[in-house]
Amino acid sequence: MELNGVPLHPLVVHAVVVLGPLAALTGLVYAAVPRWRWLLRWPLLVLAVLTAVTAFLATTSGEELLEARPELEPLVEEHEEHGELLRNVALGYVPVSVLAAWALGGVSALASGRGAQETRGALGIVAAVLLAVVSVALLVTLFLAGDSGAQAVWG
Repeated sequence: MELNGVPLHPLVVHAVVVLGPLAALTGLVYAAVPRWRWLLRWPLLVLAVLTAVTAFLATTSGEELLEARPELEPLVEEHEEHGELLRNVALGYVPVSVLAAWALGGVSALASGRGAQETRGALGIVAAVLLAVVSVALLVTLFLAGDSGAQAVWG
């Protein structure tokens, strides 16, 4: 796939590079700061979905780029593995984010208190820990995939 003669892969990768860290950092703050959850609930979910979609598109477009240019295979083998791992972590980040958005409560900034939600007991603690762990995993796999891709392109 190309856009104006440029392979789609490097274009989509930039979306993952921006959205992935935003999603991971939002997840870490959501897990750790209850008073900000009312503000971050929807951004967390939207960023999780966008990161998963762009990671999936990056992997798919990377595979198509490799089919079109098979001579790149030895250069991008490690990057391809890290990219697939990133895609899987990003896809797994979505249900964890949904669980956290449902299980973790927090105060509301509205004077009426509307939107406040109680944390659902032990499940809330498990959701917070799981969200933090998967957020860190997302950051690590983003770094590994990005670094191996940069090494493949720039040496």
